[in-house]
Amino acid sequence: MKSSRAVVLTWSLLSFSLLAMAMGLMTGSHGWEWGVSWQDPIVQDIRLPRTLGAWLAGALLGLSGALAQGLFRNPLADPYLLGSASGASLGVAIALALGLWGYAEAGQFSYAMQWWFRLGLTGMAFIGAWVAVLLTLMLARGAEQTLRLLLAGVVVGVVLGAFTSLVTLAFPQTLPAMQSFLLGNTTMLSGQACMMLAAVWLLCLVLSCLLSPLLDGLRLGEATAQSLGLQVKPLRILLLAVMGLATATAVAQTGLIAFVGLVAPHLVRSRLQGCYASLLLLSSLMGGALLTTADVLARGLWAPQELPVGVLTGVLGGGYLLWRLHSPSAKAM
Repeated sequence: MKSSRAVVLTWSLLSFSLLAMAMGLMTGSHGWEWGVSWQDPIVQDIRLPRTLGAWLAGALLGLSGALAQGLFRNPLADPYLLGSASGASLGVAIALALGLWGYAEAGQFSYAMQWWFRLGLTGMAFIGAWVAVLLTLMLARGAEQTLRLLLAGVVVGVVLGAFTSLVTLAFPQTLPAMQSFLLGNTTMLSGQACMMLAAVWLLCLVLSCLLSPLLDGLRLGEATAQSLGLQVKPLRILLLAVMGLATATAVAQTGLIAFVGLVAPHLVRSRLQGCYASLLLLSSLMGGALLTTADVLARGLWAPQELPVGVLTGVLGGGYLLWRLHSPSAKAM
């Protein structure tokens, strides 16, 4: 029964994703365009990479959210718990500050700073997210104690967020670009970005499914998982690395997208209870469908003005969680 329900949910999410992608190809700067030509260069070069990239970024966030909730055994865990969001923001702020300083002081712009700036905003966001994850692991002295890891992630996030504020105060010209990153943005997704997102998504999905027996064991408690012969410590570190890679890649390409990684696993668990391998796959598909839909709505609801997709996911995701908290018919999270 559960397997047939999982198959139905999988095909439903795939069908909905294809429908949302088709709508994304028909949504431009003037809203929804029903008579669009698929051979149009605008469709092929701009709308297709953006729509496909939004789905892949959402799939990475949905997968990362399911991993976070399984590893921390907390239904309110999200992909940004290890401080990756604050680290990525700091990386972007530093890249923007270095770029502005280099433009103003071109004669004193060192080769080292040129090398850092050539990484671009995406590269610096990726590096910043990974530095934050590594700092969290170092502060927590490994991944053995879940509570210590959570507290370390909160501390790292607050400290790196404070440094980001200091950088933006020192270079106020960076505020418009930083605002775009913090609110979430899919406009800069390209074909190369889509290929990288797809490669990382496939890698993370395969690795997480192979390592999913640990998450099934942790449902029964860490002592029970160890008694089942699972190597809890090394497997947990590997899953944290997969989670960090998925989160850092998505954030580096689209900025901070709120609630997708938190809501996607909840929506799946409200329809299906099963092994973690199927939960990870379905959460990933749900995340892709959610972010693609939000991106289409962000482009079309207020055309020609475009809403920040991160704000839209925050409103919709927050509304869903409020309903889950207060609806008497909703299951406990």
